[in-house]
Amino acid sequence: MKGRPGFRLIILILLLLAGLAPGGVWAGEFSLARFNDRLADAGIDYRGFLDLRGGWRVREPVDERHTSLGEARLQLDIDYDLGWVVGKFKGDLFADAVERSSGGTIREAYLLGSPLDFADLKVGRQVLTWGTGDLLFINDLFPKDWKSFFTGRENEYLKAPAEAARLSLFFDVVNIDLVYMPRFNPSEYINGQRLSYWSPLSGDTVGRDHGLRDHGRNSWFSEDEVAVRLFRNFSGLEAAFYFYDGYWKTPEGMKADGRVYFPRLRSFGFSLRRDLFGGLANLEAGWYDSRDDRDGDDPMVRNSEWRFLVGFEHELGDDFTGSLQYYLEVIQDYDDYRDSLPPGMEKRDEYRHLLTLRLTRLLLRQNLILSLFAYYSPSDNDAYLRPQISYKLTDNWLIFAGGNLFYGAEDYTFFGQFESNSNLYGGLRYNF
Repeated sequence: MKGRPGFRLIILILLLLAGLAPGGVWAGEFSLARFNDRLADAGIDYRGFLDLRGGWRVREPVDERHTSLGEARLQLDIDYDLGWVVGKFKGDLFADAVERSSGGTIREAYLLGSPLDFADLKVGRQVLTWGTGDLLFINDLFPKDWKSFFTGRENEYLKAPAEAARLSLFFDVVNIDLVYMPRFNPSEYINGQRLSYWSPLSGDTVGRDHGLRDHGRNSWFSEDEVAVRLFRNFSGLEAAFYFYDGYWKTPEGMKADGRVYFPRLRSFGFSLRRDLFGGLANLEAGWYDSRDDRDGDDPMVRNSEWRFLVGFEHELGDDFTGSLQYYLEVIQDYDDYRDSLPPGMEKRDEYRHLLTLRLTRLLLRQNLILSLFAYYSPSDNDAYLRPQISYKLTDNWLIFAGGNLFYGAEDYTFFGQFESNSNLYGGLRYNF
């Protein structure tokens, strides 16, 4: 839907909440507590929120609007206990002033049961995640929504849903997660719509006027994905091994017609996590086997890579925590990659180093939360800052503000390409 229906949806949502809230216009005729009791008796539990937020760019945009975010979002999260199986539905209604559209999305819709005493099975649309990184992902090769992350939506929207079947097996020796996705689930990548990016073909930063077009992989069962995790706790040491067979989650290849596509990818990795020196330490590594460019001599397909991550989190004081991470990407067959580049195309560094810092402070009886998450790459000489402040007015109402601030010495580095997308945002949330 386009245009004015989006604003009608905002008004409808506001009127609905005003009526159902305690003391609302329907409170005398409709008892929300009685309604909740009846749902509980039927095995139905629900929760949700209304989220209103807006964002504005702090730099001159490239082929984009000055407003980076402007939306109303109503989410309803329902659990239905059928006894032998649990049903889950989580969906959003939204009105987006930036894209001038409104509609709905389903984030989760699955059934969860235990066919055996040592097994759980979840089938349907679901959000999948594993690994030890804090906003850094090596063995978590499930879809992400980078547009939501970089424009200031709630962090939960970074994890995009996927159609999948997940079988969890629990044994004394090892626990196993098996995930099968019958159709490829790509990440919501930066393609020029809402956020500008660096185009190696044009040698410049471009936006919606030069949006990327991809060769989608939409075939069921023939373009599927498989992910496996083996994990166990050894006297406080959490150890896991990972395997993935599918495709790069962002389009890391380009066809002769200029359209991008998702090359084949296979990965192997492991992670360790345990308490150490009064804090929590983690180590993770993975090898990305880029199956469409195993020799590394095709400049239009991303090379195979090694990825490493080490992190440490510690309490710095009362209600004050901090964490550090070091992340490294190593390009395999780098000489072949460098020699194959067309003249004038910027080359990636063989080693990409990245440091992150998270600081979180709770004040005013933990109702006020101040946080900062910072990325800095000494090899790319670029950075990304995510400051945020939130205050809980009541048990239901929350106000917040934050930013997505990018810096780069060069326009072609990962964070540097997003400098013109730097934005500040704020909003109000009602939880029910």
